[in-house]
Amino acid sequence: LNTDVAPGTFELCRDRYRDEFLKMREKYSDQIDLRFGVELGLQSGLGEFLGDYVSSCPDYDFIIGSNHLCGGLDPYYPAFLENRTEEEALCLYLEESLENIRSFSDFDALGHLDYIVRYLPHRDDLYFYEAFRDRIDPILSLIIKLGIALEVNTAPLIKGMPYFNPLPDILARYREMGGELITIGSDAHKPYAVGFAFGTACEILKSCGFTHTVYYEKRKPRFVLL
Repeated sequence: LNTDVAPGTFELCRDRYRDEFLKMREKYSDQIDLRFGVELGLQSGLGEFLGDYVSSCPDYDFIIGSNHLCGGLDPYYPAFLENRTEEEALCLYLEESLENIRSFSDFDALGHLDYIVRYLPHRDDLYFYEAFRDRIDPILSLIIKLGIALEVNTAPLIKGMPYFNPLPDILARYREMGGELITIGSDAHKPYAVGFAFGTACEILKSCGFTHTVYYEKRKPRFVLL
């Protein structure tokens, strides 16, 4: 549906990726501990496909499940807001996110819960936890029940925005509901962004009542003291 993106742009050649990863892991084994992971784009109609994709490769250390599409479009593109208000867009995105997780849940962390807000012109006035709690709480409740971690994604800070995904009040609510599994990611598409603002994220997590973050090894959480 995005005509400026060539077909196949976001299709991962996993075999080539894995082969190159194994070479890099061996080459830099004395400098860094590399782990094998993948980010899956969740869609309610892809549950069986994603299940087969995960089960066909037992080597993953970490799998992120992310919601990028809403109503068949990526909110990144202006066409997404045609014929719908920003509030309608937010409601639809959160509703579809919940349905996507119900359709497929074999992943370790939910990526950038409120990804959509990066592309809403009036997000600062419109988006906060209390305004959308009836749609956010079911998502938090479900991932807690399933043992899926919640990702803190610092990418908006890299772009100069005054927040990250999800908002601190959502993190506080997740903790209040009993959520404990938190991962931190910078969504780095370029080397300079790797680990960006992790210190800031850790301080906010502490203020929300968290004592640990987690990383994954062989898809098992490993806890790190904040």
